[in-house]
Amino acid sequence: MVLGRVVSWFGFIAAFLFIISISAFADTTTILNASYDVSRELYKEINPAFAADWKKTSGADVEVKQAHGGSTKQAQAVSEGLEADVVTLNQATDLDFLAKSGVIAKDWRSKFPNDASPYTTTTVFLVRKGNPKGIKDWDDLVKSGISVVIPNPKTSGNGRYSYLAAWGYALDKLGSDEKARDFVAKLFANVPVFDGGGRGATTTFTQRDIGDALVTFENEAAQIKAELADSNFEVVYPSESIEAAPPVAVVDVVATKRNTSSLAKEYLDFLYSDAAQRIIAKHHLRPRNATILAESSANLPPIKTFNVEQKIGKWPDVQKTHFADGGVYDQITTKTK
Repeated sequence: MVLGRVVSWFGFIAAFLFIISISAFADTTTILNASYDVSRELYKEINPAFAADWKKTSGADVEVKQAHGGSTKQAQAVSEGLEADVVTLNQATDLDFLAKSGVIAKDWRSKFPNDASPYTTTTVFLVRKGNPKGIKDWDDLVKSGISVVIPNPKTSGNGRYSYLAAWGYALDKLGSDEKARDFVAKLFANVPVFDGGGRGATTTFTQRDIGDALVTFENEAAQIKAELADSNFEVVYPSESIEAAPPVAVVDVVATKRNTSSLAKEYLDFLYSDAAQRIIAKHHLRPRNATILAESSANLPPIKTFNVEQKIGKWPDVQKTHFADGGVYDQITTKTK
């Protein structure tokens, strides 16, 4: 009789603990961040840091999941129904597209500091150890016999920034849009394959052993050099490059539906915190916090950069002129095929 009561008691305890565990699991809110191709490692560290901070300040549990791909492809996926609570893409045009689609606020730039961009980056070159082709600047990439790996500007913000970085450099050096067009046409004539995103281009260069130089974001080049094989690659900083300011936004349609609007905003606000800014710098991205940026100068050396809208044109006009179907990019790549 006593044994039966003990068994019943243990059964009750087990059932109680099971219910508690199920309840705790149910109390964990999950949000999805749709991000661009080469931000994986950054958010692998940002997300648990945010979860720990949120637990400390609110007492609640949160899990942040990730989806990655070419920036423009990600924007298209979200517009077509990918239920991301936030987007952290790498180009303003992708967020403008989502705003026109009605899934994020039309005034998304004003929702967070620095036009909703918590950090910047720039475009650099990764070359093979010893730099056997002597690649030092953009001029070297247009020479005959040089093979350059760049992701497709039609699907990748990384590739689009590479295109515009070369265009801006040529504008400064050669003095006209016509000459810049010829310069960029020569550059893209040296690109043997166009991957859909930055990470695919990395694979082509590092694992398929294609190309003399990979043109990519600073953080991607630094990570390749550090993680894949330090003895096999070198990072080259050109004399001038572009300032890329990856923007962020709450996906209002999804967050409202899932009742995660406040949490989604807190997540993006966290990107501006000192803790997140230090993680950003650690991943070779340039934090907005000037003090933290200065502390990171050994890994983030000064480089002359230009702003797209100040040098080339307003983003909507740049998108239409260069990257819309039948635009300059299509024209020059058709001629070079």
